[in-house]
Amino acid sequence: MPKGQTTSDSTSKRIQMDMPPRSVERLKRLQEVTEAASYAEVMKNALRLYEALIEEVEAGNEIMVKRGKDTVPLLIFSA
Repeated sequence: MPKGQTTSDSTSKRIQMDMPPRSVERLKRLQEVTEAASYAEVMKNALRLYEALIEEVEAGNEIMVKRGKDTVPLLIFSA
């Protein structure tokens, strides 16, 4: 079984979504820059990252970004 996969992941479910053109372009760009094999791979990675960030915020932690010599909070995930 692949790392991170549980038995509940063994059955795939199809999800269909309508997305505005701008979101589709963002998805395409992310697939290209990450060299993901599919949109599904991009979405899986995005969900893992989003979940990890939310868990940190829920635990009372801040997400910080280092910009040059400065470290600043990433306010998009602030509570």
